[in-house]
Amino acid sequence: MAEHAVTDDQAIDLLRDLVAIPSPSYAEREAVEFLARWMGAHGYEQAFRDEAGNAVGVRGEGPFTLVLLGHIDTFGGFPPVRVADGKLYGRGAVDAKGALAAFAAAGTRATLPDGLRLVVVGAVEEEAPTSAGARHAGQAYRADACIIGEPSQWDRLTLGYKGRLVLRWAWRGALAHSAADVPTAAERAVAYWEQVRAYAAAVNAGRRGLFDRLDATLQDLNTAQDGAFGQATMTVGFRLPPDLTPDALCAALPAADGADLTPYGQEVAFVAPKDNFLTRALRGAIRAQGGQPAFVLKTGTSDMNIVGPAWGCPIVAYGPGDSALDHTPDEHLDLDEYLRAIKVLEGALRGLPPQPCRAAGGRPAQEGGV
Repeated sequence: MAEHAVTDDQAIDLLRDLVAIPSPSYAEREAVEFLARWMGAHGYEQAFRDEAGNAVGVRGEGPFTLVLLGHIDTFGGFPPVRVADGKLYGRGAVDAKGALAAFAAAGTRATLPDGLRLVVVGAVEEEAPTSAGARHAGQAYRADACIIGEPSQWDRLTLGYKGRLVLRWAWRGALAHSAADVPTAAERAVAYWEQVRAYAAAVNAGRRGLFDRLDATLQDLNTAQDGAFGQATMTVGFRLPPDLTPDALCAALPAADGADLTPYGQEVAFVAPKDNFLTRALRGAIRAQGGQPAFVLKTGTSDMNIVGPAWGCPIVAYGPGDSALDHTPDEHLDLDEYLRAIKVLEGALRGLPPQPCRAAGGRPAQEGGV
């Protein structure tokens, strides 16, 4: 075990302290500086806040770089941080400070193979459409293999994520008397939403798997009146299957009919191969802890959508916790599962070949599957 290896109690303290620091997207600096200080005090030869605001810790030297990329920002709303019945409650416990803290703790414990350089990144803005942390990491750091920190439960590995598009619809125009047969601003918005739902239903005809379906969600709808003018805005979120890119979706959506359409948050679906030295090391480590490893595909997005195509290396997402608790008031992480995930990561690091060969990574999912 490494000289600066943390104990289970220290690993739990790290998670609790990190969760206790609010870090919604665009306000992560206090948490980033805390994590960088912690890594610097626990055996990472380099620990700093990079140009994008990410927390970065580096151990080891060599020609092969393994990046453990978690995100340090969280969804909004901050339920009280507490420990009860062996569970840590608080915003980010599952999504995804649990995985990030497990990365940092496992990095102190593992005896790294010869030639391996370990880089732990706590990325900013993953919960925001900007994803500035991952975009910077994809350009600033080289990766020969990568583990993304997202909840998958301790014995499962996530191979892929759907794509994303967010659409902002806005209309403003003259009002008519309520007795006139002219649609109101609210009616215009609802009518467009119904067209979007019909389009998604047509795309999904005959598709069974959730990963292969186009999901459309009405995220908000607001109306207002200013004298003789009315206005309405709404946000529609799309989760894209592997065969539909954001550009193709934009081109196929119903006509705006006088409204302004602004797309943003575009991400292409991404699926990684399931059999390479990285997944074999993780599967072996899961079995060593008494688990039966399984692969899953997720209907959301993650930083894998960004760095997977950029790095083109073996990549998988892993982390403790139940993703059904993401963004909920009851978000919590079982601490036994958290400690088991640290052991899995430690075992996987120890089980990597001494000088792993760079193998083919994933591809944007519309170019190939698992």
